[in-house]
Amino acid sequence: MDDDGGPRTPESGIVRVGMVDDHQSPVWGIERILERQDDLELVGSAPTVAELLDKATDLDVVILDLRLNDGTTPRENVSTLADHGIVTVVYTSGEHPDLLRSAARAGTLAVVLKSASEEEILAAIRAAAGGEEVLTTEWAAAIDGDPNLDAVDLSPQLQRVLTLYASGGTSVSVGQELGVTPDTVNEYLKRIRQKYADAGRPTRTKLDLFKRAVEDGWLPMPLRDS
Repeated sequence: MDDDGGPRTPESGIVRVGMVDDHQSPVWGIERILERQDDLELVGSAPTVAELLDKATDLDVVILDLRLNDGTTPRENVSTLADHGIVTVVYTSGEHPDLLRSAARAGTLAVVLKSASEEEILAAIRAAAGGEEVLTTEWAAAIDGDPNLDAVDLSPQLQRVLTLYASGGTSVSVGQELGVTPDTVNEYLKRIRQKYADAGRPTRTKLDLFKRAVEDGWLPMPLRDS
């Protein structure tokens, strides 16, 4: 990003593109599309955001698959890339609106279906590189389907309690992890439940808490059996 926090403009006029996907065939497809463009260059790909950043940090745009096998959430990945001044184009089959919502919360600029035409893909990359949002029908439908998108605002401490507890922890184990008493953890859980209740999203059980954590991008979706 530039000094005022806006998207950076490549001095060379060439947009440096990275790609994160743990399947090789989509990478080959994007590579084929970009190799014929004078203003776009695919400089690296990797199965995770961390591995891509180890290879190349001087990127302008990253094409990001939503569903990765490393346990990260779209929200985490988009935020990590943004911290490096890199904007994100989500590249997806469109099957998981909850993952789209997770990416949207973190500020992705574009959502492109893997079935989109070459022209649509190129337009989204160029628009994102210029700091423009590309609101597709799939993205709009995912957002519209979540009336409480920003209704629950958890502090970093409450987020941590939620993720640890919903992942199978107990009040005792969560307290040990955070350095607080079990009674304090229980008080945090009461606050979390109240916030979700106020938003019309009750969390009566531990499973409910797990579902809310996944819906809001605090935890990754469980991987399906292959």
